[in-house]
Amino acid sequence: MEYAKILEDVRNNIEKVIVGKREVIDLMLTALISSGHILLEDVPGVGKTTIAKALAKSISCEFKRVQFTPDLLPTDLTGINVYNQKLNEFEFKKGPLFTNILLADEINRATPRTQSSLLECMEERQVTVDGVTYPLDKPFFVIATQNPIESYGIFPLPEAQIDRFLMKIKMGYPKREEEQRIIDLFDKGSPLENIQPVCSKEDIIKMQKEYTNVYVEKDVANYILDIIERTREDREIELGASPRATLAFYKSSQAYAYIKGRDFVTPDDVRYIAPFVLSHRIILKGVGKLKNLKAEDVVKRILEEVPIPLEK
Repeated sequence: MEYAKILEDVRNNIEKVIVGKREVIDLMLTALISSGHILLEDVPGVGKTTIAKALAKSISCEFKRVQFTPDLLPTDLTGINVYNQKLNEFEFKKGPLFTNILLADEINRATPRTQSSLLECMEERQVTVDGVTYPLDKPFFVIATQNPIESYGIFPLPEAQIDRFLMKIKMGYPKREEEQRIIDLFDKGSPLENIQPVCSKEDIIKMQKEYTNVYVEKDVANYILDIIERTREDREIELGASPRATLAFYKSSQAYAYIKGRDFVTPDDVRYIAPFVLSHRIILKGVGKLKNLKAEDVVKRILEEVPIPLEK
């Protein structure tokens, strides 16, 4: 594909800073190309913020970071109308949402009111302030991070907002040899400062249009629907995947095949992407919670149960 080398350059650029996380990088690129958003959830210090910054610096576009805190207001994100005494009128001062890549750091530290201010911009790519709607530039990509282990001073994201994220990803700890490479990389300072853009935002916009040409055979599309339907019927799931989840599943399968250099989706693409797209969109029944089941494990079991389409 035309943009295969650009995508590989972006991967290699990020790996100058992040070691051993090619899978996470590919998932982030999948979300970016399919115009989705990412929720990075893991313990502190595993590189959530660093990988977001590395991706942003690899693309020649505007990047802003917002540290979410309990006293952060919706207008701190969207912007506010300010009275201009010289012009004798109000003028709109844009907030950090007016960017191409937004890093919403520790999003679950902000109040629900502030969290909800992200809903419109994530879904509709626009911001409304005092009855006036302002479109956001393309591309618009939100990378939100949250720490799952703390309970003091946080406000858990409601299901309605979690559903706005295309994928929920965990970074995980590095292996010992990878951690040694991290020490070597950061021994003389942060390599993040030396990263230069290898991709333009125009390239991303073109790829966001091109990936939709990836072919999905009817049996593979039915396989996606079978998995979605099973989440709504499963004995351990209280609330199954929504139609929005179906579209996210379909589009992310196309985008994942695209970044892998193929013009068609395979059942393996569907199986690989399913846990990242569906796990945060289902709610387990009380019995499942008592068994300490994880949504990811339930989705993987469903994948084992649903018949895989065979090549004709």
